[in-house]
Amino acid sequence: MAESAISLVIEYLVPLLVQEAKLLKGIHNDVASIRGELEMIQSYLKDADARAEKESVSNVAQTWVKHTREKAFLIEDVIDEYILHLAQHPQTRRRRRRFRLLLKIFQFTTKLKPRYVIACKIQDINNDLKALRERGERFGFNSLEQGGPSSDTRRDPWHDPRDASLYIEENELVGIESPKGELIELLVKGQSNRTVISVVGIGGLGKTTLVKKVYDNEQVALHFDCSAWITVSQSYKMEEILKNMIKDFYKARKEFPPREIDTMEERQLINELRKYLLEQRFVVVFDDIWNISFWGHIKHALPDNKKGSRIVITTRSESVAPSNIESSSYHVYKLSPLPSEEARGLFCKKVFQRDGGHCPPELVEFSNGIIKRCGGLPLAIVTIGGLLSTKKKIASEWCKFLDSLSSELESNPHLLDVTKILSLSYFDLPHYLKACFLYFGMFPEDYVINCARLIRLWIAEGFVREKNGLTLEDVAQDYLNQLIHRSLVQVAEVDFVGKTRSCQVHDMMCEVILSRSEELSFCHVSINNNSIFDGSRRRLSIQNNVNPYLKSITSSQTRSILILGVDKVPDSFLPTCFANFKLIKTMDFEGAPIDYIPKEVGNLFHLKYLSLRDTKVEKLPKSIGKLKNLETLDLKGSRVSELPVEISGLSKLRYLAAYFENNDIEYNIDFRQAVKIHSGIGCLQSLEKLFKIEANNDALIAELGSLGQLRKLEISKLKRENGIALCTTLKKMSHLQSLAISATSEEEFLELQLMFSPPPLLQTLYLHGRLEKLPEWIPKLKSIVGIALIFSRLMDDPFRVLQALPNLMKLRLADGYEGEQLHIEGGGFQKLKLLELLNLRGLNRLIIDEGSLPLLEKLEIGLCPLLKELPSDIYHLKSLKRLQFEEMPREFVLSLQPDEGPDFWKVNHIPLVVFLYTNKGQNYKCYKIGDPELLKHLQS
Repeated sequence: MAESAISLVIEYLVPLLVQEAKLLKGIHNDVASIRGELEMIQSYLKDADARAEKESVSNVAQTWVKHTREKAFLIEDVIDEYILHLAQHPQTRRRRRRFRLLLKIFQFTTKLKPRYVIACKIQDINNDLKALRERGERFGFNSLEQGGPSSDTRRDPWHDPRDASLYIEENELVGIESPKGELIELLVKGQSNRTVISVVGIGGLGKTTLVKKVYDNEQVALHFDCSAWITVSQSYKMEEILKNMIKDFYKARKEFPPREIDTMEERQLINELRKYLLEQRFVVVFDDIWNISFWGHIKHALPDNKKGSRIVITTRSESVAPSNIESSSYHVYKLSPLPSEEARGLFCKKVFQRDGGHCPPELVEFSNGIIKRCGGLPLAIVTIGGLLSTKKKIASEWCKFLDSLSSELESNPHLLDVTKILSLSYFDLPHYLKACFLYFGMFPEDYVINCARLIRLWIAEGFVREKNGLTLEDVAQDYLNQLIHRSLVQVAEVDFVGKTRSCQVHDMMCEVILSRSEELSFCHVSINNNSIFDGSRRRLSIQNNVNPYLKSITSSQTRSILILGVDKVPDSFLPTCFANFKLIKTMDFEGAPIDYIPKEVGNLFHLKYLSLRDTKVEKLPKSIGKLKNLETLDLKGSRVSELPVEISGLSKLRYLAAYFENNDIEYNIDFRQAVKIHSGIGCLQSLEKLFKIEANNDALIAELGSLGQLRKLEISKLKRENGIALCTTLKKMSHLQSLAISATSEEEFLELQLMFSPPPLLQTLYLHGRLEKLPEWIPKLKSIVGIALIFSRLMDDPFRVLQALPNLMKLRLADGYEGEQLHIEGGGFQKLKLLELLNLRGLNRLIIDEGSLPLLEKLEIGLCPLLKELPSDIYHLKSLKRLQFEEMPREFVLSLQPDEGPDFWKVNHIPLVVFLYTNKGQNYKCYKIGDPELLKHLQS
């Protein structure tokens, strides 16, 4: 519906209007009325959404929703246009008295018309909103806060297809045996404590079907004294849940429940259940839980009688599941989509029943395309397969169906169950998450999104609300985590500390998002779907090498523009953007084929986000300093080598990233080159992340001390004599979490000994340059999780100090040590997950004592020519998953090979052992242990 648009106006734009309204006499009541009308309309929209969840909404009601959305956008336009006017015509002061009176008259005259226009527009909006609200009342929409969704008779009742999942025959299922066996084992084996097993996954994944087959299994049925299956769903009454549990438990033992339970209150029912179950080994399934407080309430009715009782929960949200961090008796079982082969088997079994499940050769390509779109989701595979089983097996018809699958999912009555089931997760979202989730629709299908980029875009769009004590990035990260826990967003990559670095949405969820694209008014300009920009969309995503329609982009209403996967843009595109998009707030040109930014960028007063990452832009115009609302300036990977002095005027800038990589040189300390910056950086008081800048003088380094909000800082070209000034500056950065320092060359020393009180929250530290010794403040870094010492060339074993750091999870030594021996003592590096030892040309012995490195997952050793053998105690590293060697000597590598290698036993327990050698240029070729090609390479 339009709730996201209305919510954004209420929470972000209307308060801004109230502030500006102080300059406008006589309209305060109108502004307050607008807010009240919007809040009432918002509650009607919640009712409309609730109805849409259960039934189709009439065309008249849909038109009302459309008008409501348009009115919300109009309010945003009016406010932004007015603020732009104020910015372009600021009140100025003259020193000479004789001009003051004339100036006041002039200012009053020039501002009278815009003020009158804005007042008239506000009054018109107010009247329109009142009319909209009255029409909503006539449609029968209720305020959910005042009594919940309306209960009028449904014209076309929707039968929940989830009920059918309880009755699917075993021979109709594919890919269920492995998870079924694992769950049965969790139920009938293990500890005697009451145990909770939560089966978590996206809607349509088959959670209910799987658990029902486990519940009905004979081994499970015989193992327990009594059992109960309770379907919870989004709307439930706790008293009814308790009564049904009592009845099911009694029924399982062929007993009659007490008659008086029908008149019992909740507390009495809990006592009755506890008394009955105290001597029983019971199993109970709670299917389809949505409420996060459900388990906290129901657990009191289920006693831990130490008899091996089990509780099984199915849910889409990991937040609902009792956490295994809280108790070892809580298990979270994440159900995965079907692998491609099993998905293909299920599809063919459903579509080609008469042909024994065999797909004709001419339909294989189209079948694979449809299966890929289903993304291993059994509900989608079975539903779409069922429809295709009724269609003619003609290649042209299947090609047409695949091309129109998006519209089929939205309109074909045989496929509505898929979008209905998946949409339930969307309807369950709080309004502040709906806009964030829908924003994924700006990206192409299967697009893996950098989480940091996504979070900054959300902030620029106004989706993220401030919370005391947290940065907007922290709040946005929590939003993303919530969407992940609700199984709406899939994790694509995590870093060594477990933080999600990239993510994506399931293809079927993408269809749900695109079906609601009107909510955020976004549009894809793409050759693939032949969409043409109609001029009214507020968020524009240009994709898939499109050229023909870019020339038509002239709308002043556009607020956001993303360019993704475009090889070429017309010459007129950039001038058109900067001339027409006066109210734009987000411009993401990452990877776009552009090499300049017009000076007209300075006219975009509302611009909050500008990304030129990985473009060929070499210079920023001086007018960049006029962007007073700019919060993000991303120049990573561009060709910008120097920032204009006007950058110091960007008082709201929070994120400034700028460096470029020189791929024409061999890797050295200048491989990733910083940008030059002028004095005035200290004026950027809002900066939270700043990297990578040249800091080669004390004055500039001292200015950095004024940036009290910094969380991340990366500097280069540091001279030894500037070290004392830097230590003084760093003492002032109480919020700093990430610090990277590079010297002027590999031979230059970093003078960092005088920082007696390092930033207390520092989590990552990267030092590039020589160190006479390890800084004495390193042991004080109790929060540190990652350290890299590159070109440090220490003479003393750094492990003596580093192995005692309590939270260190990643350590990299690259040309960081010139000694002959490294010793990891027993009990050392208790949390380390990743260890890299590279270019240690003097190292001839590595000692790893038993009891050290209990959590190490990856060990990388490279360019250590004197290291003749692997320590035998590596055999005790049971968590090690990957062992990687780079450019190691022939004898060393041969000793680790199967069959004849005398040291093979040391690495035999490690799942993946690989050897990397450079080919021509800088490209590495990777060989697995025992690979005949590796042996050929060693002999060549």
